[in-house]
Amino acid sequence: MGEPTKSVSEEQDRPSASSSTQTTNVPPAPPLPNPSTHSSLLQPSIKKKNKTKVFRVFRSVIRSFPIITPTACKMPSLPGGKLDSNRTVTSGVRVSGTLFGYRKGRVSLSIQESSKTLPSFIVELAMQTNVLQKEMSSGMVRIALECEKRGEKDKTKLMDEPVWTMFCNGKKTGYAVKREATEEDLNVMELLKAVTMGAGVLPGKSDVEGPDGEMAYMRALFERVVGSKDSETLYMLSPEGNNGPELSIFFVRI
Repeated sequence: MGEPTKSVSEEQDRPSASSSTQTTNVPPAPPLPNPSTHSSLLQPSIKKKNKTKVFRVFRSVIRSFPIITPTACKMPSLPGGKLDSNRTVTSGVRVSGTLFGYRKGRVSLSIQESSKTLPSFIVELAMQTNVLQKEMSSGMVRIALECEKRGEKDKTKLMDEPVWTMFCNGKKTGYAVKREATEEDLNVMELLKAVTMGAGVLPGKSDVEGPDGEMAYMRALFERVVGSKDSETLYMLSPEGNNGPELSIFFVRI
């Protein structure tokens, strides 16, 4: 007798090779988002530069410029006198500024349109973080960043200069360097997104124990005043009633 024939129903119930192949070719699920991707930081908006004239800056900003030796900084000086704490500076644009770095490493300055945007400018200063902290404890810090003027045909903007000679309270400290934001920079900005003003420490290098492994930071609002195409100044704004340290950062092309 021949082999019994298989019923049609049994043949239909058995999965065919083609259907099995289709099952294995289902595309994999999309990967989970990388937690290090800083998607919550917004792109800064494009705004026209504030072209405030020099005499308006002098009239509205009553601040003392740093006392520097003649060969140190070639900047104009204002008449003597301290800032009137009851006067509101209105000639500039407010930006968020963050000074941060490891205690025995170089301190960096990050400028953002707001604490929730990506950095628009980062410069690594020629000073260790712990040294700047000591200077800040004195109550007044004037940082001047100087660079040489280029030829008339060169259209490099002041804040796009790559290297600066740095002076702190009239003393030359070395060379500051503008750089692109690193992954660590973006991590710091992400952690401080909700901070408008304040200072403290963040967890840093896990292989270094003690305070040297911590990332120190100070964040504040700054008034950005454009004097000309060759000079800009950042004035740190202190909360009302707070007699904390004064910090001014001058960008000058001479």
